[in-house]
Amino acid sequence: MSHEIRLAFEHPSERAHATAPDGPLDRISVRDHVVEVEIGAFQAERGTTQRISFSVVVEVRPITDPVDDDVDRILSYDKVTEAIAAELAAERLNLLETLAERIAERILFEPQAVRTFVRIEKLDRGPGALGVEIVRSVDDLATKPASPHADTTPHPHVVFLSNAAVRSPNLARWLDQLDARAEPVILCVGRADERAPQTGHRMTQRRVDLLAMEQNAWVLAGRDDRCVVVATRTELDWAMKNGQVSVWAPSKIVLDAVDGPGVGTDDPVALAAWFAGHVEASDLLVIGGAAPKSCPVVVGLQDIAQSGL
Repeated sequence: MSHEIRLAFEHPSERAHATAPDGPLDRISVRDHVVEVEIGAFQAERGTTQRISFSVVVEVRPITDPVDDDVDRILSYDKVTEAIAAELAAERLNLLETLAERIAERILFEPQAVRTFVRIEKLDRGPGALGVEIVRSVDDLATKPASPHADTTPHPHVVFLSNAAVRSPNLARWLDQLDARAEPVILCVGRADERAPQTGHRMTQRRVDLLAMEQNAWVLAGRDDRCVVVATRTELDWAMKNGQVSVWAPSKIVLDAVDGPGVGTDDPVALAAWFAGHVEASDLLVIGGAAPKSCPVVVGLQDIAQSGL
């Protein structure tokens, strides 16, 4: 009995270990993630915020193939904190129990997730922490009606910059205008004007050309501190949700894509158009280059397009 009482107050990671099902499961955890939010059923809790602490453990299916130190192949901690943020933003709630249920459900829709422990505590309602903890599994989801989640996927502006645009004295002003927009911004570039090394082999040349684009992305990042080079979808998702101006380093996403771009690296604008569709961009703006005829998402922003190079 004393062991059971002790476990009742342990961190969810210890409870997950003690109640582990048959077979090995990996776990990721977020501990003591504190957010100020308005929540609660009492009148004294309305119109004011209070500190809420979240501790979450997610049991995931083991990855059988090599991870290769690749962030896109694992369930990221960001998915947990994003689930918390998304449910807090959806509507004001009275009960921690409701919030915990919704967070658990959102997490369990991730393909790798098997079971999750969600503990939520109010830190400002008494001398101690007041809270709830729930345990939910994918089997629980199968027995309840599906509830649609609000679409929290950002729809960014994808902007292709020619080499002349990268060198332009107007670059900072264009970035000011783009940065002021509500949607996130992802910048794309082609290769530098200097010819990339030639391998004489199609597949190896493709990799060299993609790396040449990435070198040019770092050149752009050196022109303005707001520009951050990103290579993985996980980095990109985080950047879009946190207001970062990203510069796309294309190698990983292009080479990993199941539905590849179908265009060569010698047409970087067409590659940017494919990428815009891949990330469900709201539009594609081309500064200093010709838009591809096949691109379905080319939209010009007049105040920028008329700035000239």
